[in-house]
Amino acid sequence: MSEAANKRQLTGRVVSDKMKKTVTVLVERRMKHALYGKFITRSSKYHAHDEASECKQGDLVLIEECRPISSTKAWRVIQLVERAKTV
Repeated sequence: MSEAANKRQLTGRVVSDKMKKTVTVLVERRMKHALYGKFITRSSKYHAHDEASECKQGDLVLIEECRPISSTKAWRVIQLVERAKTV
């Protein structure tokens, strides 16, 4: 079977890696306020499938939309963009 139409891809920061094979990714976007014109930050959290459990808290990851894997999980981690900075 061929791949379907282009799937949505988002970049975000891992905020939780406490589940097995699942990470919670916080995606922030900047938008302009309709009336005042000020730029404001909107954020959403997504549960993403991480098969190898390689992502840790603070990592920057690229996620892609996929078929529903569980009741809350319909995204999968495609690429680990940047490791978290350790102090």
